[in-house]
Amino acid sequence: MNGDSNMITRDYFDSLLLESRYLDADLPDTHFELFGETFRSPIMTAALSHLHHICDHAMVEIAKGARDAGAVHWVGMGEPEEIEEILATGAKTIRIIKPHLDNNDVLQRIEHAVSHGAFAVGMDIDHAFSWQGGYDHVLGLPMHPKTQEEIAMFVKASKVPFIVKGVLSVSDAVKSADAGAAGIVVSHHHGIMNYAVPPLQILPEIVRAVGDRMKIIVDCGIESGMDVFKALALGADCVCVGRNLMKPLEEGAQGVTRRLTELNNELSVVMARTGMKCLDDIDASVIWHRKA
Repeated sequence: MNGDSNMITRDYFDSLLLESRYLDADLPDTHFELFGETFRSPIMTAALSHLHHICDHAMVEIAKGARDAGAVHWVGMGEPEEIEEILATGAKTIRIIKPHLDNNDVLQRIEHAVSHGAFAVGMDIDHAFSWQGGYDHVLGLPMHPKTQEEIAMFVKASKVPFIVKGVLSVSDAVKSADAGAAGIVVSHHHGIMNYAVPPLQILPEIVRAVGDRMKIIVDCGIESGMDVFKALALGADCVCVGRNLMKPLEEGAQGVTRRLTELNNELSVVMARTGMKCLDDIDASVIWHRKA
């Protein structure tokens, strides 16, 4: 395994088993509420960037696909014009900003996203350090770790819900909540650190610490409705899917809509077979941990 966090995460997903509950079961309702808006599914796109090699206008197409699936759309890096084009699709979009060294740069990006209709904004806090022992640079732009006080400043400046992405500890979860964040994304950013604890393994502790104070979102390695169900059962409010949408994106928005719909249908099947009639019914009582 050699410390590959993505393999460790996949193994943890697969170690979780489910019991079935058929008596008094029925077809479930997967509608989901986030920040005052209702969506068809708790399955969202991940905060992706620079997908132009996949199809023409890929970043706009994935936004349209999420919109047509009735799902929340997330976006990462992009030039201002591209962000504006994405937001103009009408997709309910959450804009994630890197931890730029210059906080004025961060504030300008927040203001730009909000002024063009972003549903929420947030920051990738885990992009602060490089693999070479220094601070990170993304597309030549210098990054820097942020303090709790800086996050509180971004929260206050946002005027829309602010989400902290890259949380993988109770410590960062509590600090994010204390800073006023509306949500966190529990994630190791597709293995940005080797030997990272799987998001689902640490999720219950994070939920116990801050679950009544903010929305908790899970990212990393979600490939099926079964994976989604396990995340929700362990306390997540919703999930983000990224790499599983890449092949469908080759067909443009239609492929993204189809795959998001398939994932939600897969979630519905698992809910039905475990007796969960709505998202609020889902809990960890159906989860069994496979013994080694």
